[in-house]
Amino acid sequence: MTSANSLVLLWYRCLGIFLAVSFAIALPGCSISQFETKAAHVPRIVQSILSDINTFNYALNQSATNIFGLTFQGLIDTDGITGDIIPGLAESWQISDDKLKILFTLREGLKWSDGEPLTTDDVVFTYNDIYLNPEIPTDSRDILRVGKSRALPTVKKIDQRRVEFAVPEPFAPFLRSTGLPVLPAHVLQESVKTKDSEGNPKFLTMWGVDTDPEDIIVNGPYKLKLYRTSQRVVYDRNPYYWKKDEQGNQQPYIERAIWEIVESTDSSFIQFRSGGLDALGVSPEYYSLLKQEEKKGNFTIHIAGPTLSSSFISFNLNTGSRDGEPLVDPIKSRWFNTLEFRQAVAYGIDRQTMLNNLYRGLGAPQYSNLPVQSPYYLSPEKGLPVYDYNPDKAKKLLLTAGFNYNDEGELLDSQGNRVRFTLMTNAGNKLREAMGAQIKQDLSKIGIQVDFTPIAFNTLVDKLGNSLDWECHLLGFSGGGFEPNNSSNVWSVDGGLHSFNQKTFPGQSPIQGRKIADWEQKISDLYIQGAQELDEKNRKKIYQEAQRINLEHLPYIYLINPLSMTAVRNSIEGIEYSALGGAFWNIDELKISE
Repeated sequence: MTSANSLVLLWYRCLGIFLAVSFAIALPGCSISQFETKAAHVPRIVQSILSDINTFNYALNQSATNIFGLTFQGLIDTDGITGDIIPGLAESWQISDDKLKILFTLREGLKWSDGEPLTTDDVVFTYNDIYLNPEIPTDSRDILRVGKSRALPTVKKIDQRRVEFAVPEPFAPFLRSTGLPVLPAHVLQESVKTKDSEGNPKFLTMWGVDTDPEDIIVNGPYKLKLYRTSQRVVYDRNPYYWKKDEQGNQQPYIERAIWEIVESTDSSFIQFRSGGLDALGVSPEYYSLLKQEEKKGNFTIHIAGPTLSSSFISFNLNTGSRDGEPLVDPIKSRWFNTLEFRQAVAYGIDRQTMLNNLYRGLGAPQYSNLPVQSPYYLSPEKGLPVYDYNPDKAKKLLLTAGFNYNDEGELLDSQGNRVRFTLMTNAGNKLREAMGAQIKQDLSKIGIQVDFTPIAFNTLVDKLGNSLDWECHLLGFSGGGFEPNNSSNVWSVDGGLHSFNQKTFPGQSPIQGRKIADWEQKISDLYIQGAQELDEKNRKKIYQEAQRINLEHLPYIYLINPLSMTAVRNSIEGIEYSALGGAFWNIDELKISE
């Protein structure tokens, strides 16, 4: 879940690629060699992803496994090394003195992958008709909201190459929020205007995964060539991509990208070693062996410090009901919504053992929702609450909250109910499966029975975003970058990824009795204040306070922050590796050596 995300800028361009190399696998009977005979003669990068693609419609996507990092671009982009804002479709921009307007100038001669002109009409359509349209349930709208009024920016065309964005009050992440992918008006506009039999825009059913890939019109470095469910995604170079090198050569240089769709991270190691993959997100358990094989295998393991992603467990705190039935068993809901219970669970997880045994020491215990590289990060030394392993303290917290133990050491609530819940994660991610197994064992030591159940990724996504039928999950958010507002849809009480107390969306059955806790509302308000504040010193204080409250109340119980490690074949030239951008943030500049 990405944090679908995690949310703008570089995240959109590199996250799908990051996941591809992180979850590289092979399936018997689905070898690359069976795809196309001539494919072997085309410069290409072969990677893998863990699950199927959910949609080709960017605005409706909530999955970190998606095509958009390769296929779409926004007005601006982010340098994968420095994190600086760099030009994308816009060659330049001017910010007004009062900081309330940005005037963008598009590059001359931009085209879509079908050869049609890309102009400011497309930009205005993308924002006004899609991202800012209340009839379109898109998470992107959350990062565009301004101030307590939650007002949205206005977007207007000046001429064919200039477009103006304006906000009603100061908005610190204003420029960064304009990096959302631009979508083609000439293909999608009619579907936004036309309603189906239920009165919803037909856009909501546009560009599903059953769409002919040739009909997906894009502006990024690659276009979709082929999609076969549970097999592969194939991209070809977009011949109309705007970028050229100093000699006038069309970029990207690599003509094809292939993602194999597979279901188990175990096989990735074997497939990479056999030469079937060009890149592999290095799991800690395989690091030592792969390191010994770098020269023999003609690859390099790139390491760039802690990742910008997070791993956590989270309880379903939603107290509401749907169709007369509570979303969560009321008995368990009382446990989950008891602060001492969540804090006890946090103290009951042995992160250091998890780091040593599962991550081979290649990382650090994680506590904050913000990466350590962010200038807004609050360290434990400066007041961030931490939960080092302390089962005795966990038991005391539980006893204080009215829980008790029977003669067998099993935890009971005040009504005599055995404390037992189901922990889910996505099947096939062996590291998460190992983490879940350890959590089950750790919490048994404080009397809690955990039923650990890995399930199919798409089933898990449906439970989290649609049925809301879950108790506790083990997942993580990938990307998001240094800017806290990029994750505002996680922390806003009405955000599309506010998963621990999710609201409903258009087309879903309504929830009755959903309640917002005071601390939950406070974090939401602080994210609004942080986006309003232009003074960087004050912004840091606001987001640090949000982190402190977050860690005190634990809607997410954070686990381990691993090192960012990717093995890449030496035949791929031009890799500039970083924790922010990964291996392929500059894929349009990479080359395959002969």
